[in-house]
Amino acid sequence: MKTFLRQVGVPVFVIALVGSYILIAGRTGSCSACSAIIGTVGLSVETANPEAPLAVGDSLPQGILYTDTGDPFVLSEELSGKPAVLIFYRGGWCPYCSRHLSALAEVEEALAGAGFKLLAISPDRPEVLRQKEKLADLSYSLLSDSSMEVTSRFGIAFQVEEELVAKYKDSYGIDIEGDSGQSHHLLPHPSVFIIDGNGSIRFSYVNENYKVRLEPEEILKAAREILNLANQPKPAA
Repeated sequence: MKTFLRQVGVPVFVIALVGSYILIAGRTGSCSACSAIIGTVGLSVETANPEAPLAVGDSLPQGILYTDTGDPFVLSEELSGKPAVLIFYRGGWCPYCSRHLSALAEVEEALAGAGFKLLAISPDRPEVLRQKEKLADLSYSLLSDSSMEVTSRFGIAFQVEEELVAKYKDSYGIDIEGDSGQSHHLLPHPSVFIIDGNGSIRFSYVNENYKVRLEPEEILKAAREILNLANQPKPAA
């Protein structure tokens, strides 16, 4: 299997392109449990998909996700003609993810005003999606990709080695298999994709460093820039 992390602990995909400029930003913090996934010496992490992450200009992959009530969410149907911001996170167990999702609530209304749906996707089973207190009252959609099929199609899935899965469970009480209901040991690299109404990716941000998250205001800025570009009159033929 092709190695995705060139060097454990070093972010590679940290660039997001909107129009003609590049955005790089992040939210950091501390988490001893999270540190194990990148900081443990001798444990390798491999990708579940040898292809590079989807980039600006690529099309929205097809697939089915599930809501927190277990209802199917078919991407091609739910996002047909609708711009959207897709947030991929590792799970409710990750405090970096929880803080980021909570912060995104600050720009949800502005994103909706600009016509964008805000969707957050993780490997958590539907019944686990809102178990954590910080996520219980979020008004935007949390979606389950427990099979990790959609995440893999975005090219951002990686596989955690069994030794590290065991360390998570035994040392930190984090049950990756239990939360996903699967034994694939797959997680997503924290990512943001902004999709236009035609199903094209207009913004892509993928970071292997789980501590670095794109600030909500930068996501809102990118969405507005995409909207402005879409509303510009086309040059005469």
